[in-house]
Amino acid sequence: MPDSVLLIDDDADVLRAVGDYFDRIGYEVGRAETAQAGLEAFDRLRPDVVILDLHLPDVGGLEVLERLRSRGGSVILLTGQGDIETAVRAMQLGAEHFLTKPVDLNHLAAATARVSEKVRLVRQNALLRAREHEDAGLESLGTSPAIRELGRQIELLAASERSTVLLTGESGTGKGWVARIIHHLSPRASGPFVEVNGGGLSATFLESELFGHEKGAFTDAKERRQGLFELADRGTMFLDEIGDLAPELQPKLLKVLETKTFRRLGGSREITVDVRLVTATNRDLVADVGAGRFREDLYYRLSVMPLRLPAVRERSRDDRLALLTRILADFAPQMPGCPSACSAEALDRLLSAPWPGNVREMRNVVERAMILARGAAQLGVEHLPADLRKGGGDKRHQPQALADVERGHIEKTLRFHGGNRTRAALELGISRATLINKIKVYQLDL
Repeated sequence: MPDSVLLIDDDADVLRAVGDYFDRIGYEVGRAETAQAGLEAFDRLRPDVVILDLHLPDVGGLEVLERLRSRGGSVILLTGQGDIETAVRAMQLGAEHFLTKPVDLNHLAAATARVSEKVRLVRQNALLRAREHEDAGLESLGTSPAIRELGRQIELLAASERSTVLLTGESGTGKGWVARIIHHLSPRASGPFVEVNGGGLSATFLESELFGHEKGAFTDAKERRQGLFELADRGTMFLDEIGDLAPELQPKLLKVLETKTFRRLGGSREITVDVRLVTATNRDLVADVGAGRFREDLYYRLSVMPLRLPAVRERSRDDRLALLTRILADFAPQMPGCPSACSAEALDRLLSAPWPGNVREMRNVVERAMILARGAAQLGVEHLPADLRKGGGDKRHQPQALADVERGHIEKTLRFHGGNRTRAALELGISRATLINKIKVYQLDL
C-alpha cells in the first residue's frame, strides 16, 4: 500500500501543484481547503502525513495542529512567514517539521518520506508488541483442529477492524477474554478498550452510560457527562449480555452502527464516533428475534461473523490442559509464594472435571487452590474443592505433571517432523520463537 499524504491549504494553486507532485511520485493524496474539511478528511482517510498551512480562513494552524496531534496525526507545517517563535511553538506542539513558503518540492518530499518511514516503524512496533502479548493468548486456546480453527477466525475478525462481532456460547466460556484479544490484535490496539455489561441495568441508566447526557437531562444529571461510546472513539467497545438490551435502546444502538452518530440524553447535537463494537450473549438470539424480543435488523447487523466459544466440557483434554496452563501462568505473578505447578493426581482431577461453570469456574477453583497451597511445592488434591477431591478421574489414564505432559507432546511432535522446528511450531499452534524457548527450558536434544 502506498504512503498517503493529506494537504490542508486554502491556496488552490498550492493544493494543485503540491498535490500533483506527490501524486506523480507515488503517494495517495487527499486535499482540503479549510481546517474543518481537513479534520474531516483526516478522520476519513487516516493519512500517514499531513502537510498543513499555518494560515487558514476558519481555524488557526496551531489549533488545527493540536487537534491533529490529539488524533494521532503526523504533521509538517508550511507558512509564508519564517517566524522563529511560531516555529518553536509548533515543534513543542508536536509538529515533525516547520518549512517556509515557497517550499522546494524535493525538500518537502524528502521530509515527508522521513516522517512516513517514522510513522510506519511506530505502527509496526505497536503491532508487534500487541502480537507478542496476545499470541501467547491464542496459543493457550489449545491445539485441537477445532480450537485452532477458532483461533484463525479470531485473527481474521481482528484484522477486519470495522466489522461488528457477535460472540456466543455458555456463560463463563471466556467471551470477554476473546473480545480483548480481538482488540489487541486489531489495528485499533493503540486505542481504548471499553467494556460494559448490558444485563441488569435499567434502560435509562444504560442509555446514559452508553451515550452520555446533558446537564438537566434527568433529575440527577447535575452536569454534562460523556458516554462510553465517546470514550471508546477510535477503539473497541465490548458490550456484554447484548441479548438483555432493552427494546427501547435497540434502535438507538442500530443507529450508531449504521451512521456512527448519536445524541446524548437530553441533547440535540449529533456526535460522530469511530468505534468497533464487539458484543456477546449466552442467549439464543435467533429465538429471541422470532419471539419479538430482539430486533431482526439489529441481529443481522451484529452477526456479520458470529463466533461460538465451546464449553470447557466440549474441549479435548489437550485443549483443557492448554487452558489450565494459561490460568496458572496468569495467576503466578499475582500470587507470590503460591505454587503454579500441580501434582499428577491434582492435574488429573482438574482435567477430568465437567466444569459446568466453564472457564470462570476453573479460574475460581485454581485461584482458591493456589491460596490454600501457599508455601507448598505444588498444588495437591487436598487443595481442591470437596467434589474434585472425591473424583477418581480416568483410571486408565496415567497421571503426569503438567510440565511432563507438555515436554512429551513437544518432543513427540518434533520427532514426527524430523526435528524441523518451523513445521513442529505450526502443528503445535505456537510461534517458532516460543518453541525454541521451550526446547531450551525442557533441554530437548533433537
